[in-house]
Amino acid sequence: MIPRYSRPDMVAIWSPESKFRIWYEIEAHACDAMADLGVIPRENAEAVWKAKDVEFDVARIDEIEAVTKHDVIAFLTHLAEHVGSEEARFVHQGMTSSDVLDTCLNVQLTRAADLLIADLEGLLAALKRRAIEHKNTVRIGRSHGIHAEPTTMGLTFARFYAEMDRNLSRMRDARAEIATGAISGAVGTFANIDPAVEEHVCDKLGLVPEPISTQVIPRDRHAAFFATLGVIASSIENIAIEIRHMQRTEVLEGAEFFSMGQKGSSAMPHKKNPVLTENLTGLARMVRAAVIPAMENVALWHERDISHSSVERMIGPDATITLDFALARLTGVIDKMLIFPENMIENMNKFPGLVMSQRVLLALTQAGVSREDAYAMVQRNALKVWEHRTDFKEELLADPDVTAALSPEEIEEKFDLGYHTKHVDTIFARVFGE
Repeated sequence: MIPRYSRPDMVAIWSPESKFRIWYEIEAHACDAMADLGVIPRENAEAVWKAKDVEFDVARIDEIEAVTKHDVIAFLTHLAEHVGSEEARFVHQGMTSSDVLDTCLNVQLTRAADLLIADLEGLLAALKRRAIEHKNTVRIGRSHGIHAEPTTMGLTFARFYAEMDRNLSRMRDARAEIATGAISGAVGTFANIDPAVEEHVCDKLGLVPEPISTQVIPRDRHAAFFATLGVIASSIENIAIEIRHMQRTEVLEGAEFFSMGQKGSSAMPHKKNPVLTENLTGLARMVRAAVIPAMENVALWHERDISHSSVERMIGPDATITLDFALARLTGVIDKMLIFPENMIENMNKFPGLVMSQRVLLALTQAGVSREDAYAMVQRNALKVWEHRTDFKEELLADPDVTAALSPEEIEEKFDLGYHTKHVDTIFARVFGE
């Protein structure tokens, strides 16, 4: 992933240095377990730990791999250069490359998940704070992009909070599902290595043993993990789209913070563009792009092939690094987002009173008018407001069919804005608790 959309902690998880450190720990812990079982001499297992403070030379490993054409063998050769060939002769005994590669990948994914969980928790805190701040800030709700009925900005933030809270649960579940390791040898039968070795290595690395592996850990786990990242990315885009709409000049109910010295356009100095949320929409597309390849990785030949390998070398770092960046960026947008309550009221009143049409419709039916007749009465007056920007309440009061069913006082009562916000506390209690 390019540095522009990367944060250092997530990048570090995927660095070659981190990968080789995990490979080393897998091999060293496996040697300890084999020594405990009496399979290899204790002194050989202890000798492997002589490299515990070694900074593995990535360039040297690449140099060896250029000859061996095998990355794990290249690493093991380099490890022996530090430990000694005689002392390292039992390293990797009974293991296969996938034991190292798959277990390492899942360690990296669980560590990435931990960062993403922390990111989500930070975003939830920001959304909750803004929801409470604007709990009763009335704005118009829209369906199909058209004015519908009043809601509040707090409810908008609250529904995004609830969505991201579900994503937090999904991310925790995905972490639990991916946190498995396999040290089961060729085709996963433990023919040349004791299952106790796998249990020991997994325990040391914070994983659980894969119940049954082939020569690889089943890729349905990884498909579920990347699918979860894709869902979270879609939720990011969901929020970003709302903010982008709110920042449109003709709407301007909210906007990204515009810092001192910031420029919106190289040609038009007046511009304040929603560049961060537009960027988030693009980043969400890239995270989702990892989902289909991850699902296609589930179907492998027999006990193992490596058609998944090249895919995971790309999507593992790219999807997690991108999502980490996107979550942090969205949190910053929410934290600093500008809200314009006056514009919300002005927008709602562009067609005066029109958003109360359902209340009038229901009142007419309750007064004994058939639904079909009531709908026609309300709609014909609403269309006058659409076409001439007149006042909906005044149109209703001038309609003899409406006033035959409803008194002026009853009509007036149907334009009480508080009617639409009376259950905000109930919704907030559902979302945030009592």
